[in-house]
Amino acid sequence: MKTSVIGYPRIGKNRELKFASEKFFKGEISEAELLQVAAEIKKEGLLKQKQAEISFIPSNDFSFYDNVLDAAFLFNIIPARYSALGLSELETYFAMARGYQGDKGNVKALAMKKWFNTNYHYIVPEIDDDTEIKLNRNKVVDEYKEAKENGVDTKAVLVGPFTLLKLAKYTGTKSAKDFAGVLTENYSILIEKLEKKGAEWIQFDEPSLVKDLTQDDINLFKEIYSSILKKRVSIKVLLQTYFGDIRDIYSEVTALGFDGIGLDFLEGRKTLELVKSNGFPEDTVLFAGLVNGKNIWKNNYAKTIDLLKDIKSVTKNVVLGTSCSLLHVPYTLASESKLSDDYLKHFAFAEEKLEELKELSKLSDFAESGNVAAQVTFTNNQKLFHGRVDSVDEAVKERVAGIKESDYTRLPEFHEREKIQKEKLNLPLFPTTTIGSFPQTQDVRQNRQKLRKGLISKEEYTEFNKNKIAQCIKLQEEIGLDVIVHGEYERNDMVEYFGENLAGYVFTEKAWVQSYGTRCVKPPIIWGDVSRKQPITVDWSKFAKSCTDKPVKGMLTGPVTILNWSFPREDITIKESTLQIALAIRDEVLDLEANGIDIIQIDEAALREKLPLRKSDWYSQYLDWAIPAFRLVHSGVKPETQIHTHMCYSEFTDIIPAIDAMDADVITFEASRSDLQILDSLKENNFKTEVGPGVYDIHSPRVPSVDEIVNALESMRERIEDSKLWVNPDCGLKTRGETETKASLINLVDAAKIIRER
Repeated sequence: MKTSVIGYPRIGKNRELKFASEKFFKGEISEAELLQVAAEIKKEGLLKQKQAEISFIPSNDFSFYDNVLDAAFLFNIIPARYSALGLSELETYFAMARGYQGDKGNVKALAMKKWFNTNYHYIVPEIDDDTEIKLNRNKVVDEYKEAKENGVDTKAVLVGPFTLLKLAKYTGTKSAKDFAGVLTENYSILIEKLEKKGAEWIQFDEPSLVKDLTQDDINLFKEIYSSILKKRVSIKVLLQTYFGDIRDIYSEVTALGFDGIGLDFLEGRKTLELVKSNGFPEDTVLFAGLVNGKNIWKNNYAKTIDLLKDIKSVTKNVVLGTSCSLLHVPYTLASESKLSDDYLKHFAFAEEKLEELKELSKLSDFAESGNVAAQVTFTNNQKLFHGRVDSVDEAVKERVAGIKESDYTRLPEFHEREKIQKEKLNLPLFPTTTIGSFPQTQDVRQNRQKLRKGLISKEEYTEFNKNKIAQCIKLQEEIGLDVIVHGEYERNDMVEYFGENLAGYVFTEKAWVQSYGTRCVKPPIIWGDVSRKQPITVDWSKFAKSCTDKPVKGMLTGPVTILNWSFPREDITIKESTLQIALAIRDEVLDLEANGIDIIQIDEAALREKLPLRKSDWYSQYLDWAIPAFRLVHSGVKPETQIHTHMCYSEFTDIIPAIDAMDADVITFEASRSDLQILDSLKENNFKTEVGPGVYDIHSPRVPSVDEIVNALESMRERIEDSKLWVNPDCGLKTRGETETKASLINLVDAAKIIRER
């Protein structure tokens, strides 16, 4: 059986792309040196896939920052404010992704949002009425040629025109339909260029098809691909979908005449039903997504082969593939030297998933062939799925089973709590604060590494961090912030840190996954039932409180985010895992309160992330337990304890009522890149919670001016009551430099003072 990979990790085995890109941003290496690093990463990925005998290997799945940005850049969807800077092509590309502040100008980055239901972020293309769509770059063709020169024949991969149009932001009077014709023409020009280079296949990624579609959407899709399929001459077109099923458009897709159609049989709850009920065209190849591209557990070959048999009962023309791009899993298990084989044998990262595809392709018909070697491989695989005794904690299971409905409700109600808290905290109008973390400078990272290597004692490590906390608090007092944070110097990551202090987790050394651009995260693995072993943050918060007379926020990560940013178990439900984590964080909340911490922030940055892509599933499949899980965390605190939460880089406007139902006292969220669009939705829904929309973008190195922040606050005041408005950046400051952070926060406080005077 032939095999296919939708996309491969592009950060490099040891995050080479991250480090090279950051050096390029600092002017420490040239553009040519960055391009050389990229070439080496691409070559290694191609050769790994060739070695695993993958039949359909992707090219152009590499990106310096984001594939959606790549597609926009390819077709000249570049807002004039970036092209006017007069930068090189690569520098212009990075300016769109990160913003630019220098001798040639000062512009904010494009908006950034979550990529469907993942922790990956994409850059939102921006199209105005004057945008001239044209193919004036050769990245797709060049990377196909580059792969060929490395001895690998590939399918060229590109975000499809329908998804590109659906994800774009339109700043004028025109809409997607107005640009569909010219964009389609230019996709056809690209196909012609690839045909001339001898490309046999092109893969168009169209994940937008798994969302709710209107009749206008369906008509637009048909219009686009009828034209593309009619104009191609020799190349075969693969329509690739993932993250769900295409129930709204299955009949139209299968009738259009694609050479291949890629369907997700793991997250696509109705995919098998659609294929069996409606059939599948005989002359089309079905690329079946059966190897999980989003989780790290080894594939259960018995289940996969049974599913393959079901699929083959409809069509024999099947290629075995990944469910989505492998950029959502770590690079290789080979980098893990500390975990024992008792753990590692259960996992499969990107490289290992290539071997799974290879083995499954040989196992697919072993029952009929009597292949002894295949039978041994199959038997060994099944030994992994007989249950892991060490994953079960009966006390945890009993505690979850004992949760009462009243445990999800905090009393008294919000409006009464709000009065009590304002009287106790006595904060000024438009209180200023930050989201939590301060820059993790090199000395902070080195201190952590020294502890791990045994070069310093735990006492020395703690003393260093206490000094950093004291300095951080002094800086915040000098700047004039009203609510202080301790800076989170003891934390490697907002999820991994908590996982390290919870029973039931397993940790890796180098299992990095790209979140956006050069930002990589190392998700912990939920191995068993989760509980809190001992207080986690209490001592740090108590010390911070002793350094100042101002209110100090206790900083925690919420249960839904901890779950969503971990690799979850597959042997129990997501709901059960989340409730286990919620009870553990609840214990931490109550301990912080008992130790005099009056403001506690419980971040749910990833709440939106796992929201089902179809609205009909939002509550029944997710919100009906995710929102109560958050309430479970804080329902036991006193009325005067103020609960904050934070969310970032997602589309929140359509779930505002659910966010309000979290019953927090204050919510902060990203708003700067999206031009404060969420504010109208807050007003329309009579949002009761106090809010802190981010007044500047921390994912860009540029420093916002006082006037810029004042203008943002005035816009906020038009939609939010003065008494409910907080002033803060849009996310944590961990990745920023100290100089730009201080300058930005000074401007933030000055802007708040101006608004107070007005």
